[in-house]
Amino acid sequence: MSALASSSGRGARGPAAVGFRTAGGVCSAQRLPPGGSLDTLSGVTGNEDIRERIDTTRPHTARIWNYWLGGKDNYPVDREAGDQIRAIHPGIGDYALADRLFLGRAVHHLVGRAGVRQFLDIGTGLPSADNTHEVAQRTAPDARVVYVDNDPLVLTHARAMLTSTFEGRTDYLDADLRDVDAILERAAGTLDFSEPVALMMLGVVIFVEDHQESYDVVRRFMAALPSGSHLVLSHTITSPSMPEVDAAVAFWNEHGTPRLTQRTPAQVERYFDGLELLEPGVVSCSRWRPESASGSGSPSGSGSPSGSGSGSGPEDVRERGAAEPDEVAMFGGVARKP
Repeated sequence: MSALASSSGRGARGPAAVGFRTAGGVCSAQRLPPGGSLDTLSGVTGNEDIRERIDTTRPHTARIWNYWLGGKDNYPVDREAGDQIRAIHPGIGDYALADRLFLGRAVHHLVGRAGVRQFLDIGTGLPSADNTHEVAQRTAPDARVVYVDNDPLVLTHARAMLTSTFEGRTDYLDADLRDVDAILERAAGTLDFSEPVALMMLGVVIFVEDHQESYDVVRRFMAALPSGSHLVLSHTITSPSMPEVDAAVAFWNEHGTPRLTQRTPAQVERYFDGLELLEPGVVSCSRWRPESASGSGSPSGSGSPSGSGSGSGPEDVRERGAAEPDEVAMFGGVARKP
């Protein structure tokens, strides 16, 4: 499910505000020590105030997602909720894997085949293996990526871990995804909006409850991007054939934060109106070009420019015996702006 199935607890909360940004080249971020997790972040300058914003009394989507991927950046309340959700829908943990591998394949295609060198990733989530900049810069070291999220735990990790190649750049904005104009203005310090940009919106619009508002947010971003730009979007669906998904979302909305809004496959396709959908269209994330195995990335810390990553990534999950499922209730697609 986008937050249950988003590589982020990609919430849409709070006012837009500039967060941590890099100076260019290799980020001026402090790195976690090997095996570092939540408890090691207290020594990172500027994180103490942010840590006070982290609510550890209620489960949060970003931390549950991290738990399902085998990471360390979660609390007992998140693990308990994650286990309860898996009891309702045993396959829910596969969504984390499918969504992460979809991201890798999409970015690999955009860099290798479409020549895209700029990415605006809305709803970054907790860093893990094969983040957008790692996949992109593996093929194109000069790729530039701006991450946007407003979750305090995500911001803490961005300060500690998001790095870049010397040729490229990785920046981070602390902002609400609805603040489109503010995000575009601040991202312009890193991205050249006269050149194609890939807008990454994986598992994030599920946090916008009003359908029309969610469509408007995506369209406003795409309207600001030039021809040749792309939209990569994934979303948890609702379907009569998957009642266990609806039950899991209902459980989450009763006990967790932020709330999730499912949409039908047809409603998800509407996000791509006016764009040229790449084959195979809007499908289960696990069915989007699964033959593109090279886009799925490498094990955590292997082959990445920074070697960063918090906890385990999708390849680590695979090594523990998990195979990418044939179909999940997380649908995604990639489209080009003509």
